[in-house]
Amino acid sequence: MAFTLPKLPYSYDALEPYIDARTMEIHHTKHHAAYTAKFNDALSGTELEGKSVEEIFGSISTASPAVRNNGGGYFNHCLFWEVMGPNGGGEPTGKLLEAIKKAFGSFESFKEKFSNAAATRFGSGWAWLVKEDNGNLVVTSTPYQDNPLMDYSAVKGTPILTIDVWEHAYYLKYQNLRPDYISAFLNVVNWEEVSRRFKG
Repeated sequence: MAFTLPKLPYSYDALEPYIDARTMEIHHTKHHAAYTAKFNDALSGTELEGKSVEEIFGSISTASPAVRNNGGGYFNHCLFWEVMGPNGGGEPTGKLLEAIKKAFGSFESFKEKFSNAAATRFGSGWAWLVKEDNGNLVVTSTPYQDNPLMDYSAVKGTPILTIDVWEHAYYLKYQNLRPDYISAFLNVVNWEEVSRRFKG
């Protein structure tokens, strides 16, 4: 089965005014679509064809750069769309909030650490909230289209929240003001979905 471009769970303008409709449309229909198509092309005819994305990432260090870059681009964006929503923002609750307080001291401290990881990622990349195998939460960032599921990642675990800090994610609205985009992103985080991933 080839990987397919997912439909967004909301309209392109649903995250206004924080993330503009034009950026969302281009990001989804051009950037994510291209990663999806190139990922399938890179897998075609290889021993990785037919494997799950988690299986592929588990041995990604032995795969081609095309599989690594486009596979990461495919997966990272799939997660990115799902952890945002028009009714987002606010704070998480329940077990997730408890885990955040245990790991970072407070929700405010988490936001500062996550925002800093996103703001200081040099060039293009992603910032992540990751659930490690022991259940603890950590914040990290990765370059380009890398992610914490990849076998060579410095911080490994299950990503439950991410922000795309490639310029194509924010430049139409925020130009070079990445911190403003990061601040806006926190207003659209779908904490219900993040919590579901944390429990899963």
